[in-house]
Amino acid sequence: MSDLPALPVYGFRADAGGLLSLAITILLPILVGLITRRSTSAGTKAVLLLTLAAVKVILEAWLQAANTAATFEWIPVVYTTAVNLAIAVAVHFGLYRPTGATDAAQRSLVADRPTPPPV
Repeated sequence: MSDLPALPVYGFRADAGGLLSLAITILLPILVGLITRRSTSAGTKAVLLLTLAAVKVILEAWLQAANTAATFEWIPVVYTTAVNLAIAVAVHFGLYRPTGATDAAQRSLVADRPTPPPV
């Protein structure tokens, strides 16, 4: 159990890798806003956010395992993915949504198609 990759779970250690990982986690809701439409369902956005968090953590775990010659373990990946998702959801509802940052992100790249006028 001692050879598990030490994934950043944002404890009391503030090293450069952990802070970069936290910054990317905080930006995940904005990324979801950039690649979805305003009309996209909340469930789809939640699944996309979970997928992005999981991909981020898997890449971090893979890099950590490759750099330290440790074996890749899924249990820390699942735990860290849950932590990343919780942080991203909290940032979305606590910071981005009240300030309008999510709406601004959704208006910038992928726009809804205008509905044609009724005939």
